[in-house]
Amino acid sequence: MPLKNYGVLAGRVTDARSEGGTGSPHFQIRVQGGDTTFRVAVNVLSQESPSELLYLADEAFAHPVLDGVRQLPDGFTVLPPGPGSSALDFIRGNLFDRTAMRPMPARSPGPDNDLADALDHYVSRARSDPAARLFAFGERWGPEPGLADTVFGFRPGNGVHDVHMNQGNSAQFRRDDGVWQDGGLLLHFPGAEQTVAVFLAFQSQAWHTDDSTGHRLDDASDGDQRVRIVAAMVNGPVAAPDRETVTLLNTLAVEVDLTGWALLDSADHRMPLAGTSLGPGEATRIPLAPPVQCGNSGGLLTLVDPAGLKVDGVAYTGDQAGDDGETIVF
Repeated sequence: MPLKNYGVLAGRVTDARSEGGTGSPHFQIRVQGGDTTFRVAVNVLSQESPSELLYLADEAFAHPVLDGVRQLPDGFTVLPPGPGSSALDFIRGNLFDRTAMRPMPARSPGPDNDLADALDHYVSRARSDPAARLFAFGERWGPEPGLADTVFGFRPGNGVHDVHMNQGNSAQFRRDDGVWQDGGLLLHFPGAEQTVAVFLAFQSQAWHTDDSTGHRLDDASDGDQRVRIVAAMVNGPVAAPDRETVTLLNTLAVEVDLTGWALLDSADHRMPLAGTSLGPGEATRIPLAPPVQCGNSGGLLTLVDPAGLKVDGVAYTGDQAGDDGETIVF
C-alpha cells in the first residue's frame, strides 16, 4: 500500500550529522519548520544488494513543480498523489534523466568521495545561508508526545523519512509502493537564484511500474530513450494552423514504427501517434492535437510505447516556453 502520510517539509536547516556503521545508516538533518522542529532522515545505504544508492544532484534544477513548492508555508504539508499537486514521481514527473544517476558509497575514507559528503556539501551551505530553505519530500512520522528525538534530542520526536524513490520496490518493501509519492531534497538559495535538487534511489528498484499501484513491471523490456523528445514549440506562431509541435528523434540503427505509441501532457491527456515511422537517426516534427496541449506556464511531455511504458520524458518551465514561434531544445 502507498505511504500513509506523504508530503513535503519546508523550513530552515539548523543542524546535520552523518551516521556511520552498517545496517541502515542515515544522513540526519535538523529542520525548523515554522514553530515545529523536525528531523529528516536520509538513507545512505541499502539493506539489499547492491548496497550503494543511486544518486543525482542537479545544481540548476528548473521544473514546473517549483512554482507550487516555493509557495508552501514552513512546516509539513500533506500532498495528494497525482500530477499538479507538487508531489514527486521519478518516472511520471520527468524530474531528471535517470541514466544520469550514479551509485555512491555511503562512507569512504577521504573527503568528497561518498554520499554523506555529497549531502553535507549542500546541507551545510543551506545551514550557513539564513535565506535558504530546504524542501524534504517523504513520509512524516510523529509527533511523538513525551519522547525526545533519538538523534538531536528535541521534544517531541517528529520527522520525515523515505526521502528516496518509493515505487518499483523488491518484494521485501513492496508494501511501500505507490505513484506520485517519491522522496527528494530541494534546496533553494534565493540570493543565488538557484535550486539544487538531490534524488536518491535503490539499485534494487525498477524503473517501469504500474500506473495505479507503483509495483514493478518485471516483464517490461528496457527500451528507454530509443526515441527521444528533442524539441518542442510550446507557443506556436498565431497564424499557423498547428500551434504546438514536438520533435522526436530515433536514436537506433533500425527503423521504428510509432504505431500505437502516444504523447502525454501534464494532465495525462493522450495523443496516439498513428502511421508514423522513423528511419535510423531520423527526426520528425509532430503537430499536437487535442486533448494534448502544452501549458505556457510550464509542463510535461512524455512518450510511451504500445505497452504504455515510458520511453522518454521532458519538462519545461514558463521561462523556457519563450515567445511565439520559439523552440525549446531539450
